[in-house]
Amino acid sequence: MQQQQIAVSGLGGQGVLFVTKLLAEAALRKDLSVLVSETHGMAQRGGHVIGHLKVFTYDAHTAPCTTDALISSPLTSPLIRPGCADVLLALHQESLETHGYLLRPDGQVFCHRSPPKAPGDIDAVGLAKKLGNAVAANMVLLGYAVAQGALFCSIEDLTAVLAQTAGTRAALSLKALEAGAQAASEARMD
Repeated sequence: MQQQQIAVSGLGGQGVLFVTKLLAEAALRKDLSVLVSETHGMAQRGGHVIGHLKVFTYDAHTAPCTTDALISSPLTSPLIRPGCADVLLALHQESLETHGYLLRPDGQVFCHRSPPKAPGDIDAVGLAKKLGNAVAANMVLLGYAVAQGALFCSIEDLTAVLAQTAGTRAALSLKALEAGAQAASEARMD
């Protein structure tokens, strides 16, 4: 893997920041380098929230950790430029309209939409409600995307991070992640 740029978008309270941090932790555990930024100004009032995540392989032999090396790197800022995101995880349909401009033309979109209307759509909230809590919709969407091979990590990588970092919600988060992965498996069989 050279690099992957991932945008995570949703509305305040949907767990955008948690998904971004979870992916960043998974990257670090794989000895990958990470740049992360978040925008969540009005998030507490249901406003748009976005997490920018850049994951890349850092070659210490060709790019020593100096200011010059950082300046010459193609990834010098955590913010994803318009048309450069490899993957957009949209926790809400409005996220596509608001942050869809970040996605490159051949990028992949995974979106919570009920009912699903396009490839990459999943009723993440509906599946999370079946598990007992709509709050876990972010984990359903993440499981759906990772099981489709769209992300730098595996379901096992995310499971390991969740088991250690999700606290009292670990059990629900793990079930939701698996439900998303199962939905991806079923979608491939259709």
